[in-house]
Amino acid sequence: MESFQLLLDGFAAALTPVNLLYALVGVTLGTLVGVLPGIGPAMTVALLLPITFTVPPASAFIMFAGIYYGGMYGGSTTSILLNTPGESSSMITALEGNKMARRGRAAQALATAAIGSFVAGTLATALLVVAAPAVVSFAIAFGPEDYFALAILAFTAVSSVMSRSIVRGLASLGLGLVIGLVGIDQQTGQARLTLGIPQLLDGIDVVIVAVGLFALGEALYVASRLRHVPPEVVPVGRAWMGRADWGRSWRPWLRGTALGFPFGALPGGGAEIPTFLSYAAEKRLARGVAREEYGKGAIEGVAGPEAANNASAAGTLVPLLTLGLPTSATAAILLAAFQQYGLQPGPQLFDHNPALVWGMIASLFIGNTMLLVLNLPLAPLWARVLRIPRPYLYAGIVLFAALGVYALNGTVVDLFVLYVLGLLGYAMRRFGLPVAPAVIGMILGPMAEIQLRRALAIGAGDVTVLVRSPIAAVLLGLACLALLTPVFRRLSARRNVDGVTPSSRTD
Repeated sequence: MESFQLLLDGFAAALTPVNLLYALVGVTLGTLVGVLPGIGPAMTVALLLPITFTVPPASAFIMFAGIYYGGMYGGSTTSILLNTPGESSSMITALEGNKMARRGRAAQALATAAIGSFVAGTLATALLVVAAPAVVSFAIAFGPEDYFALAILAFTAVSSVMSRSIVRGLASLGLGLVIGLVGIDQQTGQARLTLGIPQLLDGIDVVIVAVGLFALGEALYVASRLRHVPPEVVPVGRAWMGRADWGRSWRPWLRGTALGFPFGALPGGGAEIPTFLSYAAEKRLARGVAREEYGKGAIEGVAGPEAANNASAAGTLVPLLTLGLPTSATAAILLAAFQQYGLQPGPQLFDHNPALVWGMIASLFIGNTMLLVLNLPLAPLWARVLRIPRPYLYAGIVLFAALGVYALNGTVVDLFVLYVLGLLGYAMRRFGLPVAPAVIGMILGPMAEIQLRRALAIGAGDVTVLVRSPIAAVLLGLACLALLTPVFRRLSARRNVDGVTPSSRTD
């Protein structure tokens, strides 16, 4: 009942005219960037981080939440109409969605994606209301060693899941940790990695890192691979669904929600795994006409993964708000936004800033409704957005990135650091290093260092203090499991291949 009352107070804050306007701007921008290939919600939030200097916290996070959900919505449009996922989490939607579009059922594919996203987003946000207070009450018992173990779990899980190899994931994490070391040591007062530049004594601003690695790096990478041939967009009318489509979609929506929410809450879980599992489950459960249509455009193969995709977005907010633990790239940027306001997500955030937290959660319900209203009637408009010339688009991104960063402190050093990080982001994409572990390492690295020092000070230098707490021991065990599981899986696969006889290979 207490959570319900706090949620009502959150609705009172979110339903003010100013915050409704910010929510509308957020969901519209989110849908727009979700539609455009290569521009995701993480890049958009990173580009808009400089507004944290002028916009009140509640309004800014309501807009950021709208961008987050809107990006998940919009990613399905480009997957269905172009067979080009705007986000990695929309890859599975392209399998059946684009085939539906080529069969003349683009309207039905877009409709089941939009309605499924609304259903999953609403149900998952309701689960967030229930789960967040329970996690907060559990997190109150955390000590310094527990928070350090939690950071280690985040590092290993994100590095192993968000990369094609553990080595590349850990290399990206190492780059982020090094960037986080720049500045003055908070305990000794000694300058670290500043290269004698006074402007770096306070460290590299997280806005510059986020904009450089995500926005500028992505723009440079995509621009280096621009194709001047205009994209072939499948024609689409007003999105609608018949009675048979509704009958085939509602169960996948519910099953996708059940899969997406818990995976989103896990460190390194993300949306890719539950969308794939949802697709596999729906394919296995298909009967009759649905089974025959798989591979040719089955509506269940769009409804389930899209629901799992959006449910995972709400699940991501559980560890972010309650533990200060980002489990996705966009969550890492949101954590950076909290830090810009001098706020640290965690149990104290619910006690000290309840209006902010519950206003943001309430805005998710409002944003979901706005997104449904935007996506169903405006599907033809979003299809036209796909025809924007890419050179103009990415030139604008570079321009706004530079303007936003220069507005922070008005120094050329910030612009130089931005371009260096942009080139680093380009190189990371070019050589297959994921960007998310670097950003998470840069944001969580200083926190992990402080908690480690506190734990060792409490234990008088005894290293065993890091595993004395049952919570810390379990979290470190999970971190080892996350790090070693891909290795064991690869060794097992290699053993199975080596165990195949030549005759069986021929067969």
